[in-house]
Amino acid sequence: MPKKKKKQLSTKDYLIAVYKAMALSFRIAPSAVIFKVIGAVLNAVLPIVLTYFAALTTTELAAAFAGDESAGPRVITYIIITALLGLVNTIWTSIDSYIQGIMRYKVDARVSDMMYERFLSLPFWRYDDKDTADTYDKAQQFARFYSYVFDKITDIFSQIVSVVAAVIALFAVVPAIGVIIVIALIPGIYLQFKLSRAQIDHWNKNVDIRRARNSIEWNLLQPNAITELRINNLVRHLLNLRARYRDEDEKQRLEFEKKFIGKQVASNVFEAGIELGALIWVTLQIINGTQPIGQFLYVQQIVGRAISSSNSIAGMVSSIDEDLAQLFDYQKFMNYEIDSIDKPPLAQSAREITFDRVSFKYFGGKQDVLTDVSFSIKAGQHVALVGENGAGKSTLIKLLLGLYAPSTGQVRIDDDDLSQVSISSWHRQLSVLQQDFQHYNFANVRDNVYFGDTSKAFSRDHYESAMQKSETNDFVSKLPGKDKTYPSTWMEDESGVKGIELSGGQWQRLALARSFYRATPIIILDEPTSAIDALAESRIFGHLFDDKSRTIVTISHRLTTVEKADVIYVLKDGRIVERGTHHELVAKKGAYVAIFAAQLNRS
Repeated sequence: MPKKKKKQLSTKDYLIAVYKAMALSFRIAPSAVIFKVIGAVLNAVLPIVLTYFAALTTTELAAAFAGDESAGPRVITYIIITALLGLVNTIWTSIDSYIQGIMRYKVDARVSDMMYERFLSLPFWRYDDKDTADTYDKAQQFARFYSYVFDKITDIFSQIVSVVAAVIALFAVVPAIGVIIVIALIPGIYLQFKLSRAQIDHWNKNVDIRRARNSIEWNLLQPNAITELRINNLVRHLLNLRARYRDEDEKQRLEFEKKFIGKQVASNVFEAGIELGALIWVTLQIINGTQPIGQFLYVQQIVGRAISSSNSIAGMVSSIDEDLAQLFDYQKFMNYEIDSIDKPPLAQSAREITFDRVSFKYFGGKQDVLTDVSFSIKAGQHVALVGENGAGKSTLIKLLLGLYAPSTGQVRIDDDDLSQVSISSWHRQLSVLQQDFQHYNFANVRDNVYFGDTSKAFSRDHYESAMQKSETNDFVSKLPGKDKTYPSTWMEDESGVKGIELSGGQWQRLALARSFYRATPIIILDEPTSAIDALAESRIFGHLFDDKSRTIVTISHRLTTVEKADVIYVLKDGRIVERGTHHELVAKKGAYVAIFAAQLNRS
């Protein structure tokens, strides 16, 4: 796999990322953010205040034990204060847990919604762009754990407040120990930052490995893929490949962490030595009578808290450094341009679709997939596109749908350039069924058809017409729950009737019904009946071609379908090489005859 180097976050970048993460959270749930910040301060300060009163209690207990009668009431007072502070801390923790649950839900839901909306609004060329795919992977990773990142940021803030408060508390009592502790914290924090940089570099270098592994894992757990995997003996090969990718990723991580072990141990020994020295020093001061006995507890707790908090800061930064780096990928992704929604809509149903000297190459491609293609489709006309695989038929359909814009030339709807009008207004005129149609396993049969047009309430008339035209009623009537049956054995309806796995031909009929349900003036069919027997296909297209109120554009390799078209366009190497009716093209004895030679000989 190729290794990719990415610029690491500078301190400025890091602070910007933290600010933007907090700002986004505040826009989504301002009250929860304010509550979280207040909680972070309380979580940092309350333990230090509790330690202070615990130290006072210890000192006064010693005084009372030594015979000081006035110390007893002070001990009781400090104990009550300590208990009240503990109660406040407990109550706050319970409330904080509830509020953070609300905030995590709001933040996760909003960030997830924004990701989906942006992804589904991108220009179609971006779905073929590897850089976009890489950015999306990292953005999705960040979005998935966004609330976790925010929690970590506030935890870091709390730990910073804790360290600062601890150092101030030490300076207030024993300034020398305060200075020494500040010096002791620096090596550990520095090493943790270095380690986090190595972790980011490792992540960025292994995006492709991780994506390949995830793809393998997803495919291995798809029921519809098991047959091919097992028949082709691919299971063991893919398991081994998955293990290789996993081990390669993990091996690199362990190798760079190994380099830091010695330095981390040295840093830990140094911190432990400083803590031990501080305790010995305060012990000697107590023995000499220059410090009260409670100071031992105070120094022990505050020094330990300062060191543990500083290590926590570095560890937390290490755990979210990678996520904050991905924030920039998230923002890059969210700043991608989307298909404009401000373009004017089409004023009426298309009277004519025109391809005017259209050429097209895919994003990043070097050669045209379509070259100088010109033809027109009039309203009510039935058109067939034929050609060998790779001739450009499906690409031509994508341009007709407005999913891509021509590299040169124009696709016009009447007098309007398709790239300059609202694509949604054009799509409202279309019913489309492509080879790779969707299988909505989570919806019952009826809803699979209704998904053809959810912009309006369910229409029984449209539904029954679609079922009849696609010849779907025959098999649906035999399903255990009729059209309430789920097309998946993993689902069951409300009455407990389990779903059933549909055949390829049944799925195609269902998809055809979904397309027909839209009841639009233009139907586009790209190899829609490859799994349906020839006789059924002939009947289905017979119904379609008898309907002169609709414009039909179809791609098919079956002569019985193609020969019914009003005009046939033959594509070869991205160019239209022949056009005419079935009889006209047969008479030419050219490319059309070569494509359908075997079927013509049988007819």
